[in-house]
Amino acid sequence: MRVDLFDFHLPEERIALRPAAPRDSARLLEVRPGAGPSSPLLSDRIFSDLPDLLQPGDAVVLNDTRVIPAELRGERVRAENVASISVTLHKRLGPSAWQAFARPAKRLQVGDRVRFGTPEESACLLSGLDATIAGKSEDGDVTLAFDLAGPALDEAIAGIGHMPLPPYIASRRAEDERDRRDYQTVFARNAGAIAAPTAGLHLTEALLARLADKGVSTHRVTLHVGAGTFLPVKTDDTAGHKMHAEWGEVSEERADALNQVRRQGGRIVAVGTTALRVLESAAEPGGTIRAFSGDTDIFITPGYRFRAVDLLVTNFHLPRSTLFMLVSAFCGRQTMLAAYQHAIATGYRFYSYGDASLLHPEAGR
Repeated sequence: MRVDLFDFHLPEERIALRPAAPRDSARLLEVRPGAGPSSPLLSDRIFSDLPDLLQPGDAVVLNDTRVIPAELRGERVRAENVASISVTLHKRLGPSAWQAFARPAKRLQVGDRVRFGTPEESACLLSGLDATIAGKSEDGDVTLAFDLAGPALDEAIAGIGHMPLPPYIASRRAEDERDRRDYQTVFARNAGAIAAPTAGLHLTEALLARLADKGVSTHRVTLHVGAGTFLPVKTDDTAGHKMHAEWGEVSEERADALNQVRRQGGRIVAVGTTALRVLESAAEPGGTIRAFSGDTDIFITPGYRFRAVDLLVTNFHLPRSTLFMLVSAFCGRQTMLAAYQHAIATGYRFYSYGDASLLHPEAGR
């Protein structure tokens, strides 16, 4: 499909730079496809209304990935020449190795040594956070072989790394200590993401308790969100776009529990496109969910037949993005364009720290 079919105008003032406080006070737009594709049924709500919109027996699926402070700033040292660089870690390759996006990549060559952190930060570490450039691709990806490994490396990254805020926030303000709390879900457990599963940011412990009181079960899966979530689609047609792979896992216990929910007539509610993508990666054509562990580069566009997910909770996404294509596949492209027009006109806040939507599927999809 043509990428320009997924374009829309978003005023800059609609981009949220901070989350709602408290988390569950964010707005929630419920979207049901209507009689016509461009006239959906829209209901303006608050995120704390979510338990009232679900039914006993439904299952809410959460992505329990934990964001790491994956942006590292430092210096490349080559003989007497020193150059400032920054990298964003996006895929762990082993106990001491990471794949990363480098800026500016042209300053790096295989074999270069890099020291991350300011002198003050490095002084807090036993031997600093040093690495060797072990590989480099044409698109600016580098492989970093760190001198530290395992928990020692994780501790060093946590100590000097910066939260990798999305470009549309980072371009307008600096990352600060608040982001270490705000850009993390309350149920984050498994470290490895470089971007938050942002629909989950709206959930609180109290709201999770209300879901349980309603008879709605909650289930955790993992998808380590990578930098590809922010990469623009640079082709004119969706067929030419290549998704970056991300690591995900659905345990056998979780798959069995979700299949049981379906057998008993309950609905599977994915909180976030990342939870949806790992569930769809684990699902068979008939809809049965199997245990899954590994990389997925699933790219969902209109025409995709969903197997595992019945409802989707998600934030408002970038124009021409793979995520807007995904919600268009779920709800219908014209439905989503109309819903976004309503959201813009009525003051909804967009993107990672913005408001949310509850999407019902397009009939027959």
